[in-house]
Amino acid sequence: MNLEDEIAIFERVPTFAALGRQALQVLAIGAETRNLPGGAVLFYAGELADGGYLVQEGSLLMEPGTFSEGKEYTVGPGTLVGELALLTDMVCPATAIAKEPTVVIRIPRHLFRKMLEGYPAAAEKLRGIMTARLQTWTRELGTVRRKLDAGETK
Repeated sequence: MNLEDEIAIFERVPTFAALGRQALQVLAIGAETRNLPGGAVLFYAGELADGGYLVQEGSLLMEPGTFSEGKEYTVGPGTLVGELALLTDMVCPATAIAKEPTVVIRIPRHLFRKMLEGYPAAAEKLRGIMTARLQTWTRELGTVRRKLDAGETK
């Protein structure tokens, strides 16, 4: 796969698409590709995450860890797993298992941060994306809180 193909893969991810082609070129050059056979564990719940993974081919079964809530789910091509780990220290909330032969692109946190330092316009766009998401989550949580306070169960 050539550099243009790798950049095109990054551009399909909404968070990355907003960063601009030059910033994505830095990520594409510095990221590493991992090939996982079916059944292989990419990471375990509870491990310290040091970056994110972009699913290029195949799929991952995400199994919630002991201390996280939720149900297992599957992610496929174009999914960015561990987005927050690109920015901050965190523990993996789930175990990621290849459901079939799967190819992921690993983006280390240090690479992502270095890219943001080198491309301040990309960092500003990312800040805008994150701010919009937080505002949406805050509104949604407020709606849930009001329903709980009112005694609604649905």
